[in-house]
Amino acid sequence: MAGATWLVCHTRPRCEKKFAALLVAEGLEHYLPLVESVRRYGARTKKFTKPLFPGYVFACVPAEKKSRLHQQDLLARAIAVEDEATFLRQLADVRAIVASGLQLSVMPLLTRGRRVRIIGGPLHGLEGFVDDPTKPQGVVLSVDVLRQGLLVRVPAEQLQPLP
Repeated sequence: MAGATWLVCHTRPRCEKKFAALLVAEGLEHYLPLVESVRRYGARTKKFTKPLFPGYVFACVPAEKKSRLHQQDLLARAIAVEDEATFLRQLADVRAIVASGLQLSVMPLLTRGRRVRIIGGPLHGLEGFVDDPTKPQGVVLSVDVLRQGLLVRVPAEQLQPLP
């Protein structure tokens, strides 16, 4: 679409599919990666699709239609994509991975020095820094008064990046 820019649309909670339907109604190019999920309720099994990235829909929107995105009160904010070439390449990668049908899960990007909170296990609630991005299970918990830190091995799925 000429004159259109890609946006990362942060929706209100549990509004991703409704927002995607709005984009379809407006005739706007968009992508909402969905994955199948299975829940068991006693003896019953329920299959449904859920967003791969909860709260986010990717949309290509011309400037004159940006105001339409906010009319249904489904959108919290729209974030402009700065490096569109990289974004489109990564979006193509996501499409390929989702289409493959392979099991996948979203993991936070853990880089050296990234502040994290431990969200599981016996150290739940403690905060520290990622020591080595090649082994993101290493977290340094600092003892500032001693100017020292403690390196603790924590599984990556128990780490939550902090802003």
